[in-house]
Amino acid sequence: MADRELSGAPSMLPLFARAGAALIPGAARLPFIGGGGGEIPDQTLTLREVAVDRERLAAYDRVCGFALSDTLPPTYVHMLAFPLHLALITDGHFPLPAIGLVHIANQIVVHRPIGADERLSLRVWATAVEPHPRGRQFTIRTEARVGDERVWEEVSTNLKRGGGSDESARSSSGPPSSDALPATATWTLKGDLGRRYGSVSGDLNPIHLHPLTARLFGFPTAIAHGMWTKARCLAALGSQLPGAFSVEVAFKRPILLPATVQFAEAERTNGIVFGVRDAKREDPHLDGSVSFS
Repeated sequence: MADRELSGAPSMLPLFARAGAALIPGAARLPFIGGGGGEIPDQTLTLREVAVDRERLAAYDRVCGFALSDTLPPTYVHMLAFPLHLALITDGHFPLPAIGLVHIANQIVVHRPIGADERLSLRVWATAVEPHPRGRQFTIRTEARVGDERVWEEVSTNLKRGGGSDESARSSSGPPSSDALPATATWTLKGDLGRRYGSVSGDLNPIHLHPLTARLFGFPTAIAHGMWTKARCLAALGSQLPGAFSVEVAFKRPILLPATVQFAEAERTNGIVFGVRDAKREDPHLDGSVSFS
């Protein structure tokens, strides 16, 4: 596996511009634009000595509902690694276009709490494309280390819709359905949530920012970021979470903003099952489960 070490975090705006350029007819034939098909490159991106910006951490805590703390929220490292994710999938050799990918599942393993004063080394790579009933899927894997100690891991599964196969994709069964769980909270989400989370996280995908840009991609209005929804769920679970655990979610229907949604949860043996659903129609937006280590 080719390992490329970066001297600093990639700049997000040029990466989103490159992702958007892939939508131009015939652009996939250009050597610096991905999306032309083939196999996922055997490449790893590494970024060392990543420091946490305390002001950004506080802003992230506020927008996601976490209590202000000197310990990183479980989902915070995803935000630090996201520029590497985007650099990977906008590389000219990546076979699938970045714009239009659907984040369908995410699993995080927290090996121990991470202090805000600790410096992280991030390592990111993508797995091979696999068949999916609705198209093709692949995962982006992330590891975070403090020195030689692995403290955090993530598997983020993405779907390219179209040309689905009846062949079973090689993936886990995912978390159980949260349909029957009791609702413990109702959240009112404002229409600018995508812009507020995007300004903190750097995820400026146009489907999240404004109704006009979301309509260009088939959504009637802007939709909430899936990773905001996962983060908000973990913030709601709060003190129930131990120092080490794994949490997986399956993203179901998108949350169209503004929205009113219900958060549901229940304890299970050695863990918690939770979910988010529409407050009126009860359509599922997210199913999730926490397993205690």
